[in-house]
Amino acid sequence: MAPMTSSSPLSWGGFASAEPDFADTVQRRFRLYKHHVLATLRKDGSPRVTGLEADFRFGEMLLGMMPDSLKALDLRRDPRFALHANPGPDAEMNDGDVRVSGRAVEITDPEVIARFIEEATPPEPFHLFRAELTEVVRIGLDNDFLVIQSWRPGQDLRTVRRK
Repeated sequence: MAPMTSSSPLSWGGFASAEPDFADTVQRRFRLYKHHVLATLRKDGSPRVTGLEADFRFGEMLLGMMPDSLKALDLRRDPRFALHANPGPDAEMNDGDVRVSGRAVEITDPEVIARFIEEATPPEPFHLFRAELTEVVRIGLDNDFLVIQSWRPGQDLRTVRRK
């Protein structure tokens, strides 16, 4: 596959088109558990870490939040985020360690919100953001090797194996 020419953030659908197998692996990892860890930036620039559910619909990675929650207010002020998939109940992480980062764009289109409510039946009211990805990383083990896969818009999937 030819490298992409844009280095701008991409939607989940854009990422999935660029790297379908890797996107499937990452999405499966997020779907293993309901709650994940979101990092946002406070007003003073320091990090805030909170729990969050990630939802995959409409070709997007969607982030839903309670109204006027601090994480929603953080993202409205500064859309940069990182989301770490729940590592699970033990130290094995057989499915790897996955994280995505980028910009969260609030969805205000009433039709999209109505469609989300119809399909996902979230508690209302809520804020809904879509992820625009700037980086996706998966770290896992393959026998005695640590395998690091990373992707950024405009670049091919990179895989590094370390002993």
